[in-house]
Amino acid sequence: MSSHNPTRRQGLLGGSAVVLAALLGLPLSGCFQPVYAPLAGGGNVSDELQAIAIDPIHDRIGHYLENELIFALNGTGSKVVPKYRLIVNLRENVQTPLLDTVTGYPSSATVVVTADYALTPSQGGNAIFRESATVVASYDRTSQRFTNIRASRDAEIRDSRLLAEQIRTNIAAFFAARG
Repeated sequence: MSSHNPTRRQGLLGGSAVVLAALLGLPLSGCFQPVYAPLAGGGNVSDELQAIAIDPIHDRIGHYLENELIFALNGTGSKVVPKYRLIVNLRENVQTPLLDTVTGYPSSATVVVTADYALTPSQGGNAIFRESATVVASYDRTSQRFTNIRASRDAEIRDSRLLAEQIRTNIAAFFAARG
């Protein structure tokens, strides 16, 4: 007697699907360039990122973002002659999507921060790269005022970390594509 075993057939198809996907992806493997590979004109992306001076960013969240950007762009702490200036303008918005039905007060809040930034030569002139990034962080609200203030500040700190990472990644991709 022979029996039909669908599990064995699915296992064989699953293995061939992986092989097929690998074979289809093989021609595309030459299209990818590592972000931190040496640049065509010499140097590398890390050197270019370290040569960015950050203009002062206003407000409390601007202070957090500026510190995160300093670390993200030049985590080594080495002094490099700036070739570029990074100008960042922030917009912050707090939304309260949920309301407590008993008290009528918000039970949560969402901090939405948008950063419009431009990379310009340090000697002045037009921006060579301009972009925008938006991040969102939520927090719970309670009836305690200090708790709400601290939770809001923590959300701003989380937003600044995410913004710094997005900005660094976008600028690094710009330098890598520019070569």
